[in-house]
Amino acid sequence: MTTAGRGTTAFAPPQEQLEYLRKGAVEIIREDELLGKLQRSQRQGRPLTVKVGFDPSAPDLHLGHTVVIRKMKHFQDMGHRVVFLIGDFTGMIGDPTGQSRTRPVLTRAQVKQNAATYRKQVFKILRAKRTVIDFNSRWLGRLGAAGFIELASKYTVARLLERDDFARRYKSGQPIGLHEFLYPLAQGYDSVALEADVEMGGTDQTFNLLVGRELMREYGLEPQVVLTMPLLEGLDGVEKMSKSLGNYVGINEPAREIYGKLMSISDALMWRYWELCTDSSLSEIAGLRSRVEAGELHPKDVKTDLARRIVADYHGRKAADAAAFEFEKVFARKETPEEVREVRMPSGAQTVWVPKLLVTLGLAKSNGEARRLIEQGGVSIDGVRLADASREIHAVSSSSCLIKVGKRHFVRVLFD
Repeated sequence: MTTAGRGTTAFAPPQEQLEYLRKGAVEIIREDELLGKLQRSQRQGRPLTVKVGFDPSAPDLHLGHTVVIRKMKHFQDMGHRVVFLIGDFTGMIGDPTGQSRTRPVLTRAQVKQNAATYRKQVFKILRAKRTVIDFNSRWLGRLGAAGFIELASKYTVARLLERDDFARRYKSGQPIGLHEFLYPLAQGYDSVALEADVEMGGTDQTFNLLVGRELMREYGLEPQVVLTMPLLEGLDGVEKMSKSLGNYVGINEPAREIYGKLMSISDALMWRYWELCTDSSLSEIAGLRSRVEAGELHPKDVKTDLARRIVADYHGRKAADAAAFEFEKVFARKETPEEVREVRMPSGAQTVWVPKLLVTLGLAKSNGEARRLIEQGGVSIDGVRLADASREIHAVSSSSCLIKVGKRHFVRVLFD
């Protein structure tokens, strides 16, 4: 476990802290309780313990995850102590939130591997010296059968069935595993074990967070304050950002990839990203928006600044500048990038069918997808857009060719 000392940070006035912490939040349950905790924290010179749990079901974090991580940083800015809690125990149960069916259970090896990548990524935002990284197997693994029976006695099945996803599945006859009922109870017990002052999560986690409040009361503790953050829309501007939907921006992706993806979002969605993915104040964002609406600033310039800021957060200012230069070169001036992946094709083939070549190069998942890309005008060879999916490249007479798929993907194919 990585620990952080409680320290003697000089706190800002409680009301000022509360105003700062409200930024981007959907709901604070209850705000008067949070103000009271902040006031007591200042009197005693003791930072609040702010808990956020992360289910290590996937190895990489994306901008959607950073919405709540950035709010954790805001608590750190105010001098408080945050616990980045990796649900290595609950991850083996599987969070049923938003699921229409029982999720597959992760193995301990999968959870351990994913958790290790989280540790490398989270300190791109959080301050290491004020962050506790913990694992809930530390207490849940010791709870044992008797402990879980006692924990289960603190909550009723009727209350658990009030959860929207459980209620829908029960009403439609979809199976609900008994182990899934344990997830919100185990997450709530995390708050008991940590004696959390505040727990944060996305709006889809509200039920689980409130279970934590109730369980803390049951165990004779002061209930935690619940602060929920909005779910960030993905690049499509419709669905919640998700790797499975392909509408995500991974914080570990190359700088050029992050920059290009951010420049592809709509002008309307841009403001959502400004608010949730940067530390800019609401007044600063409002000022930018007013200037765009008044015609004083072009939306593209504001989006460029947004992309630069976000890339700099995860890769540094130098990488952000390089990504911006490359984007301008490729998309504004229609030039070829400085660095293009090269693939050497083995000798022997007289001709190469383009759809099959795209699959071989990893530019399409199947021949069918490759044909659709060509028919939609998304593929060009040596600057000439293809229209015929039956096109073949004559490898004998070509030493190389530059293939472009979409706006950002270039591969130079070298023929032996």
